[in-house]
Amino acid sequence: MDRAVLRRALVIQITLGALWACATLGGLGGLVQMPRFERDERPAELRLFGLTRAGVRIHARVENPNAFALTLSTVRGTLLLDGREAADVDLPLGLPLQANEQTEFPIDVSVSLQRLPDLADVLARVATGSSVDYALDGTVGVDAGPLGTPTFGPLNLLRGEVQVRR
Repeated sequence: MDRAVLRRALVIQITLGALWACATLGGLGGLVQMPRFERDERPAELRLFGLTRAGVRIHARVENPNAFALTLSTVRGTLLLDGREAADVDLPLGLPLQANEQTEFPIDVSVSLQRLPDLADVLARVATGSSVDYALDGTVGVDAGPLGTPTFGPLNLLRGEVQVRR
């Protein structure tokens, strides 16, 4: 038999064995790369809604580095303002991501002002026109069809500055 044919057969056998091993170890989710998050050029905004709550909108871009489409299904974690916990984030998304493409989308987070003792000086600075650092830390879940529904993180997803929208 020709050496090239034997070599190809060996590569195919090793590949199939690796896929079978992945499948028996809880699915093929290990073949899925995590979507990459980055800030959009538009600034993050903080809006005050009366005396009880505020909203933060972060303009994000997410890139699917995989050679196949998948769905960004969840973003869960914590929004920090100036290093202080401001809100829990639990977003069911269902955002389709095409293979090797980037999508822009807003992340809206509601902040309860009941956390005022921890956030009073942060909100005062923002209300007077100063910007405040934010960070969105957490996990990301995707639906990759037959490759599974892996979750990535915890990690820092986004970081930047937020300003009051007037």
